[in-house]
Amino acid sequence: MSEQALQAAEAREEVLEINLGPHHPSTHGVFRAIVELDGEIVLNVTPYLGYLHRGYEKTCENKHYHQVIPLTERCDYMGASSNSLVYCLCVERIIDVPAPERAQAIRVIMAELSRIFSHLFWLGTHAHDVGAMTPLFYTLREREEIMNLFELVAGGRLMPNYLRIGGLNKDLEEGFIERLGKFTETFDERVDDYETLLTKNAIYMDRTKGVGVLPLQDAIALGASGPVIRGSGLAWDIRKTEPYSGYEQYQFDIPVEYGCDVYSRYLVRIEELRQSNRILKQAIRKMPDGPVIAKKAGVIFPPQADIYTRMESLIHHFMLVVEGMKPPVGEYYQCIESPRGELGCFLISDGGPNPFRLKWRAPAFVNLESLTLMTKGCFFADLIAILSSVDIVLAEVDR
Repeated sequence: MSEQALQAAEAREEVLEINLGPHHPSTHGVFRAIVELDGEIVLNVTPYLGYLHRGYEKTCENKHYHQVIPLTERCDYMGASSNSLVYCLCVERIIDVPAPERAQAIRVIMAELSRIFSHLFWLGTHAHDVGAMTPLFYTLREREEIMNLFELVAGGRLMPNYLRIGGLNKDLEEGFIERLGKFTETFDERVDDYETLLTKNAIYMDRTKGVGVLPLQDAIALGASGPVIRGSGLAWDIRKTEPYSGYEQYQFDIPVEYGCDVYSRYLVRIEELRQSNRILKQAIRKMPDGPVIAKKAGVIFPPQADIYTRMESLIHHFMLVVEGMKPPVGEYYQCIESPRGELGCFLISDGGPNPFRLKWRAPAFVNLESLTLMTKGCFFADLIAILSSVDIVLAEVDR
């Protein structure tokens, strides 16, 4: 053997530093991580952001309050209605105008459909990341039906843009409840199919059990929320602890697992699919009658039909479009349970027609902070599974 071959055969002792991303398919977006390796063992992971920066929050500060709603859904396109919901709830606190009961029930339906929509795509892509391709085709089938429901009620498939300050854009379309009912009746069986493919799959369990461990005390210290912290053993769900939109009227359980690993986070999201379907069934049964938008001059847009028949409504609409509403001065915070955890909207009003300051408490961004801790000492191949288990949406992380 030549001297060069002998040198090449010697073990390398220096730390190898490589880039994961920003254009790697398993980073689920333009995300870059600098990974320090000792052979195949991860010594450290340093996330780097900035490849998808949209200036979203500053853009909202240059829009009237009503004009902000379409921008919210582009922040987290996997759970679009959750984003518009938290914003509308925050503004409604400022102006002290709650949405009617029917609007609140429909908001719950849209939020839970968004949760299922998001978890389905996560489940399919996560399974694909660890080598299982079939679940993606299964989950896309149900995700397509949810997009059909969104299209029926609002016209948009990925981002419905259906919620409004004070309620909803319009009432449900004829046939929506019946179609939603058919979806809920079969969905639990679909979740059984997903579990047949993964839950007791020996290869999947080997790839996820004991991998990416995040102890509860560390999860709390890092501010983790959603399935990440529930997979570490804490039953924390804002729908239960700080109910909004009438969630206190619905019966559902908070899924909790204690393994603190990738597998536990998977089990939590699987059970959340079932619990969201349980909420949808109750919302269908309890759907009240009544208006879907509140009435308050100078704040809420009048019904579209009134604009063509009533002069006062036409003037009211014109003034809101041109001048916008001017809520009281103050600072306000509203949070909800999005598919990824605690989604918060912080607003400062200076009495003008635009938010003086808008800050998003993005759960994907906060949960991403735990990546470094979860990956130390793991194999490089496990890094992909761990990153996937956090369920990041880069538009929300790098808003």
